[in-house]
Amino acid sequence: MKISEISALISAEELVLIEDMEIEKIEASDMMSDVLAYFEEGTALITSLSSPQVVRTASIVGIPLVIIVKNKPVSEELVKMARENRISLLKTSLSTFETCGILYCKGLKS
Repeated sequence: MKISEISALISAEELVLIEDMEIEKIEASDMMSDVLAYFEEGTALITSLSSPQVVRTASIVGIPLVIIVKNKPVSEELVKMARENRISLLKTSLSTFETCGILYCKGLKS
């Protein structure tokens, strides 16, 4: 599923869209240690964290897309870091549960 399709399904604000690439796997976590330990390269991340550590972790793992849920405020620093690291960044008002449910029902798997 393309990032633009994901964005439309969850009514997200596209803060950074590097490339409208195809995403096949998606996972949710607020524990960056779990992301480092268990996520595979190319997997998108759903999180309620909006700290710079999210982009740092995504960059290390090779995560192309971060979705921030619950309409959490996103700093300009985070947006800048996402651009510099070529990571697409979406923000939605939906909860983690709602976001995961919608994307799972549309065929994205973990």
